[in-house]
Amino acid sequence: IRPGISTLELDQIAEDYTLSKGFLPAFKGYQEFPANICASINDEVVHGVPSEKRILNEGDIVGIDFGVFKDEFYADAAFTFPVGEIDNIVKKLLKVTEDSLFKGISNAKLGNKLFDISKAIQDCVESHGFSVVRTFVGHGIGRNLHEDPQVPNFVLQNEQRSRSINLKEGMVLAIEPMVNIGSFEVMPSKDDNDSWTVLTKDGSLSAHFEHTVAITTDGPLILTN
Repeated sequence: IRPGISTLELDQIAEDYTLSKGFLPAFKGYQEFPANICASINDEVVHGVPSEKRILNEGDIVGIDFGVFKDEFYADAAFTFPVGEIDNIVKKLLKVTEDSLFKGISNAKLGNKLFDISKAIQDCVESHGFSVVRTFVGHGIGRNLHEDPQVPNFVLQNEQRSRSINLKEGMVLAIEPMVNIGSFEVMPSKDDNDSWTVLTKDGSLSAHFEHTVAITTDGPLILTN
């Protein structure tokens, strides 16, 4: 990832590497998604579609979301990277988002509820003045890319479902906070040729980090390190 490279080039690199290791990219063709990776730049929250026209510039940030499939199982991960030098507030956004992911992961353990993951993420993010996207959430994962339960990165005052789901040995969760500098509100792309990309409604920058995590008797096990 560097200034001057296109997101389509990144997509091709990811595909070539994945196939060389005997895995299959999981996203291409999933619900008709047209690419191997999601590459979301700056105010793009998720599902950015790689293109030869999308060139990374100095000072950008880019979120890369990628899944793989092998031996009947899926894994899913995302990381947001700086492109060259970025402003201090943007560095803070990336750090807080990644920190919130690991706060959530640390609560993915036996004896806890799904609620504990969600609350840990939200508390971390909001303590630094950022906002957690509400429209998209994490998910169970295994023989399907998206499985129950949904894994919110936030807690609603009267929401009971996440408070009632006990974390059990063998559960595998894709935990993935999406965090905005400004408002948590998002909107679809206004490009008629792009039905996938989601952006922040106020134009503020957004970061996304994700790991696939198994719940074991020894604590959370990150499968996508």
